[in-house]
Amino acid sequence: MPNSVSLAFPDGSVRDYDAALTGAALAESISKSLAKKAVAYSLDGTVRDLSDPLGTSGKVEIITREDPRALELIRHDAAHVLAEAVQELWPGTQVTIGPVIENGFYYDFARNEPFTPDDFPVIEKKMREIIQRNKPFTKEVWSREKAKKVFAEKGERYKLELIDAIPEDQDLKIYAQGDWFDLCRGPHMASTGQIGNAFKLMKAAGAYWRGDSNNPMLTRIYGTAWADQAQLDAYQTLLEEAEKRDHRKLGREMDLFHFQEEGPGVVFWHAKGWKMVQNLINYMRRRLDEHGYQEVNAPQVLDKSLWETSGHWGWYRDAMFKVTVAGDDTDDDRVFALKPMNCPGHVQIFKHGLKSYRELPVKLAEFGNVHRYEPSGALHGLMRVRGFTQDDAHIFCTEEQLAAECLRINDLILSTYADFGFDEVSVKLSTRPDKRVGTDEAWDHAEAIMSNVLETIRTRSGNRIKTSINPGEGAFYGPKFEYVLKDAIGREWQCGTTQVDFNLPERFGAFYIGSDSEKKQPVMVHRAVCGSMERFLGILIENYSGHFPLWFAPLQVVVATITSDADEYALKVV
Repeated sequence: MPNSVSLAFPDGSVRDYDAALTGAALAESISKSLAKKAVAYSLDGTVRDLSDPLGTSGKVEIITREDPRALELIRHDAAHVLAEAVQELWPGTQVTIGPVIENGFYYDFARNEPFTPDDFPVIEKKMREIIQRNKPFTKEVWSREKAKKVFAEKGERYKLELIDAIPEDQDLKIYAQGDWFDLCRGPHMASTGQIGNAFKLMKAAGAYWRGDSNNPMLTRIYGTAWADQAQLDAYQTLLEEAEKRDHRKLGREMDLFHFQEEGPGVVFWHAKGWKMVQNLINYMRRRLDEHGYQEVNAPQVLDKSLWETSGHWGWYRDAMFKVTVAGDDTDDDRVFALKPMNCPGHVQIFKHGLKSYRELPVKLAEFGNVHRYEPSGALHGLMRVRGFTQDDAHIFCTEEQLAAECLRINDLILSTYADFGFDEVSVKLSTRPDKRVGTDEAWDHAEAIMSNVLETIRTRSGNRIKTSINPGEGAFYGPKFEYVLKDAIGREWQCGTTQVDFNLPERFGAFYIGSDSEKKQPVMVHRAVCGSMERFLGILIENYSGHFPLWFAPLQVVVATITSDADEYALKVV
């Protein structure tokens, strides 16, 4: 560790400090009022405990309770307090994992008798007691041997599994709040008192250890926590409004669709609901015609050899449905699969017949029925299903055409959302993940093009469209744009995507004849506007709260008579 470090502050100033100075001491040196409000600090974007020494130079920020980043700390600490409260109330309960999630946190517990919401009042009371004690969070680094010995003595077999899964070269961090401690990467606030009382336990559910149905069933307790009571109240109001708009409830009341046990994760569309699906598809067909797409249809059942060539069999097999012939009297012992995606079929259509550079871009669109296995616990109405219709398209173009095509796709997506009343949209560029195909040079080139497109999207909108970068979140085959829309009650939904693909054209040997009469590999762009049509319809049902635009509604008008004498006239009017 160096003796001194140079820190750059948000106001642009740069100052030197002792490298051993902690975040708490740094806040104190700036002002006593800041030190009182501080809950953590950030160095070069990494949030750290106030007790951590600076250690290195970089950009520094003191994080206070008002900072949005403090919410994750509040929720993380609340998860630890929940675990302590449960073990204090029910000794012998084993703790497993307790991460922060969107709008809250959860913790999974192993206990012979599952927890229920009836247990929440006593747990919340105990949590408030622990918070009131204002116990300091302290951090220690333990050897693997010590950690295994201590957790074994406590009977925490799940913690022993977690320790075994941690790479040998990583430190084992232990965070304690008084006598209670947990295996944890951190960071945490200074003490339990900084959590506050703006928290609430929301629900209990079963969850398999490590998400594997072969493992024991645990009880997962979900909670939410906020910086103050006003934020908690606002969140609960949002949940109440969302419950009123729940598409599953409205779908049942409006006779749109249903689900049943014999078809888990697949929709039984009723006449009115199917009319809405057709209205959505017909609208999209008109938009596709305007933008020069050709609608195609690829088979739903294909030999596994095609999926092996595409890479899906290796990357995606666990989420695919395998198909074999049911009868015994057959000489076809090949293995088939229901398609989980439309892209390999579209490559086959592009390959059928010689293509010239003069014909590019070729835009193939399909309202394709696809099937993907989802665990039964993950299924959720129209939002998470196993069989759905994807408004998929694939553009085959030259490298020189890529930027222009991405911008045309952007125009199509944004104008479609606007037609449905979604004006608040953000676009995120997800860049190369650690596991990927293609050369670094190819990724550099594609990311540079898409970064320029992202900037064009932002400036064209007059900064109305919010743009951001998601480092490392791209697909394994190329960078992608994700379109996130905000609905009538402020919830965000990721729907549209634009993905550059280095992988499939090469795997399938797709080519066109260039201006030099040589074979060239096309750039392939995956594009979805709605994504899953079922999910998009679920979003629309909740956004409109069932009060659909006239053109989109399954039933526009009803002529009702007061007496039967007017029935004949009513039929003429209709």
